Amino acid sequence: METELKNNHQGGGLKRLRCSVQNYDWGKKGTEGSEVARLYELNSGYDIAFEKKKPFAEFWVGTHGSGPSFVVEGGVENGDSNGSGSLSLKEWICKNPNVLGDKVLDKWGCDLPFLFKVLSVAKALSIQAHPDKELAKVLHKLHPNLYKDDNHKPEMALAVTEFEALCSFISLEELKAVLRDVPEIVELVGSAEVNQLLQINEQDHEKKVKSVLRSAFTHLMSASKEMTADVISKLKSRLYTESETRQLTGKEQLVLQLEKQYPADIGVISAFFLNYVKLNPGEALYLGANEPHAYLHGECIECMATSDNVVRAGLTPKHLDIQTLCSMLTYKQGFPEILKGFPLSPYITRYLPPFDEFEVDRCILPRGASTVFPAIPGPSIFLVAAGEGTMCTESSKDVVMEGDALFAPANTEINVSTPSELHLYRAGVNSRFFQIL
Repeated sequence: METELKNNHQGGGLKRLRCSVQNYDWGKKGTEGSEVARLYELNSGYDIAFEKKKPFAEFWVGTHGSGPSFVVEGGVENGDSNGSGSLSLKEWICKNPNVLGDKVLDKWGCDLPFLFKVLSVAKALSIQAHPDKELAKVLHKLHPNLYKDDNHKPEMALAVTEFEALCSFISLEELKAVLRDVPEIVELVGSAEVNQLLQINEQDHEKKVKSVLRSAFTHLMSASKEMTADVISKLKSRLYTESETRQLTGKEQLVLQLEKQYPADIGVISAFFLNYVKLNPGEALYLGANEPHAYLHGECIECMATSDNVVRAGLTPKHLDIQTLCSMLTYKQGFPEILKGFPLSPYITRYLPPFDEFEVDRCILPRGASTVFPAIPGPSIFLVAAGEGTMCTESSKDVVMEGDALFAPANTEINVSTPSELHLYRAGVNSRFFQIL
């Protein structure tokens, strides 16, 4: 790998990163064409030939302690001051805090406020939500082994392939139709709760609607394992029988698929309460704190506030915290906003969620083309997803290729060019935070 870097002890120029991987059970196996497996192998130089039957779920680029990145200098990981090991990106930033820029340093301290990931999803993730800052502090203090930090975790998923998710509660009208068409829900929720929901109308106060929805959803998620297993068995039999005489809906087909992945799990039934979202490549979905969701299938770029806090209530063998999840949700209803991105230049599309911590740029550079990422007041992370090219700053010139991850300090203009084709993603602090676009 050709690299020309001027040694700048104040953190100037681009810094190459060695990144972490997570082998969660829901990830795509290396043998199934996991994008995470491919990028990790290229980034680390580690031959995964004997591990390809393992799931490769998430590729992490950032400073979170559960999957830190490490700074690479001259082809080797940069040792720490004691010479006892590699210098993590967080440690390096603490030694060079100016790389964050004054505004970021003042707001978030000596750390990156965002975490950048690639996800390869083979089967459904848990029905989950991420706490707001106030609840995160409480959960971390009470259960530090389960909730690893005290930060909130708003996030955004940008589809690389077709990508499916469950997200937020369906509208009141849709929910009433579900309650009429899916008798198994009545068994779990109870006829009194169901009747309350059916009697509510759009003119009722939002607070009342949310209260009734919260009560019904909590009853559903709190059903006993025995009753849940019995009801799901009935649902499965009914849908297979009806499929012989009619076309099942997309949601019904999804429920049968989830039942195969997580038999007798309450998350199978709860899917009826949530929106079934299908993203095309280049579309993005963002989620605020306390919003229920579950990624289902596909590959995506994901960015979030630097946190790994997850409250789960179904579709997982992991620890469930049903009461916390049901009490924390916003119970907003309606289909989520899908971001298409907007053009910054002919080759760069920006995705701007309503969170200060992050934004994502997608750069598709054709053969022989070049573009510029202007200097901004905060740090950036770049990930090369495909192809090769050159990234130049005032003090550095890097030949980059797929699998490369790089840190760019604040106030760094970057010129990018490619002799073939280059697919590049950038994560940075939301430009609205600096009051610029």
